Amino acid sequence: METFSSKSLALQAEKKLLSKMAGRSVAHLFIDETSSEVLDELYRVSKEYTHSRPQAQRVIKDLIKVAVKVAVLHRSGCFGPSELALATRFREKLRQGAMTALSFGEVDFTFEAAVLARLLTECRDVLLELVEHHLTPKSHGRIRHVFDHFSDPSLLTALYGPDFTQHLGKICDGLRKLLDEGKL
Repeated sequence: METFSSKSLALQAEKKLLSKMAGRSVAHLFIDETSSEVLDELYRVSKEYTHSRPQAQRVIKDLIKVAVKVAVLHRSGCFGPSELALATRFREKLRQGAMTALSFGEVDFTFEAAVLARLLTECRDVLLELVEHHLTPKSHGRIRHVFDHFSDPSLLTALYGPDFTQHLGKICDGLRKLLDEGKL
């Protein structure tokens, strides 16, 4: 017997179409204004840190693709009960990471790159476990690329250093707003 599912086919088409269109204009359709501002600052930080516009664009594009695909999977009801528990765990870890990043940004001399890097690595691992059976190995690679980039202790140290104070302030403002609105 042939197993055909129009829902599955539509979901695959939606993910494929969104992955091809993951640019700045499409991101605004799926990502709210505050999140977009945080992503823009993360792009600027990456660009200044790596001295590479293409590398910074790639990491943000990968981040957007992953975020949109996970949102599509969640909205489509593709996650089972155990996966929904993982999604909750991921959200809690991400929230903990945001609160830690804020705390480090607001309280002088408290920053520890290893703590933030560990939280981001834990987020990566939970997210990979969540999408293990839903996304392709290429998407798994994107997840690793994004989290490995932003959990790099050298990048984090630079972000919390004097050269990136303006960027860090804008990122913290955006994270605070997202936390206050319950979006993170």
